[in-house]
Amino acid sequence: MKYTLKTFGITRDILGGREVDFEMDGMKVSELKSELAARFPEMKSLNSLLIAVNNQYAADDLILAETDEIALIPPVSGG
Repeated sequence: MKYTLKTFGITRDILGGREVDFEMDGMKVSELKSELAARFPEMKSLNSLLIAVNNQYAADDLILAETDEIALIPPVSGG
């Protein structure tokens, strides 16, 4: 399946674009996180990375569909 990932902040720098196509067999959010860490080792340092699916934060056991809008929300910092 082909997923389009919307990226923000540091995830945009790591993956190299605002929207990145990502191919993998059907998966859950937890599997997406694992696969991102495997393909992009820099992602391992983002312990509090959140995944939003269709404008809502997603649980790790949510099964992703090809038509889902998937956003990678990095940790927020600053002051």
